Amino acid sequence: MNYYKEIKNKLTEDEIYSKAKDYSKEKHRVETYFEVGKMLSEAGKHYGENIIGKYAIRLQKEVGKKYNKRTLFRMRQFYHIFCNEKVSTMWTQLTWSHLRLLFSYDYNIINYFIKIVVTEHISVKKLEERIKSKEYERLPEETKRKLKTNNSKLTVVTDYIKNPIVIKSNTRDKEKINEKILQRLILEDIENFLKELGEGFTFIGSEYKIKIGDTFNYIDLLLYNIKYRCYVVVELKVVQLKKEHIGQIEIYMNYVDKKLKTIYENNTVGIIVCLKDNKYYIEYCSNENIISREYKLM
Repeated sequence: MNYYKEIKNKLTEDEIYSKAKDYSKEKHRVETYFEVGKMLSEAGKHYGENIIGKYAIRLQKEVGKKYNKRTLFRMRQFYHIFCNEKVSTMWTQLTWSHLRLLFSYDYNIINYFIKIVVTEHISVKKLEERIKSKEYERLPEETKRKLKTNNSKLTVVTDYIKNPIVIKSNTRDKEKINEKILQRLILEDIENFLKELGEGFTFIGSEYKIKIGDTFNYIDLLLYNIKYRCYVVVELKVVQLKKEHIGQIEIYMNYVDKKLKTIYENNTVGIIVCLKDNKYYIEYCSNENIISREYKLM
């Protein structure tokens, strides 16, 4: 087989295709680079590692300057990663620019972000931001375990809630932040906060007023999750998690269950966002719908 001739023909065809059929050029490019990566891998086995450098010199002259040695190495790397059965076949729906960002990560992270790009239609810039934020690393260990076993049906609203939750802030003195300031920072970029929690979260209100007996109380943030059909009570604490915080949020959750929830909805979930977690308190909490997450100001 004349590997160089086949590779040149593939890349030349893609150059022509990208000009003539703009609507599908990215899909064609990804498929082309995958096939070229396969041929480069096979050519290397026959002619040695240096063959890529030799091909690059010729391709830059005959097809285009962008087909340098580094680009060809990327194509081969692309093939080696995505021919593996551990990688989701959904990668065919991504652009080359999206895919390049994933080359240096392991299969678990690659599969996670492939699904994110396909389901949420995020841009290359947004993907880069989410990778850099260590989003996958901040997922609960149980969620990672489910994802590794290809269990796409994550069943609880807390599956994707990160730890720590990253909150954007321009506050210089992060040591002197109080709960009101923390709440304001969240509300200023509520969309980002909801994405940190995961899928299906919507905002109902802040300082949500409820009456228990003769006393008015205020829920820091009241959310609703459309996907899991449940209310979500969020309490903000700028100190380490304490046992009384669990008691407080449980009262609020019970109120929502009795006064707001219908028979068609699931039980309310409670999230305590705190400066420092104390897993022992959560471990001994009898209500599995209460979780705690640390916050991190960025």
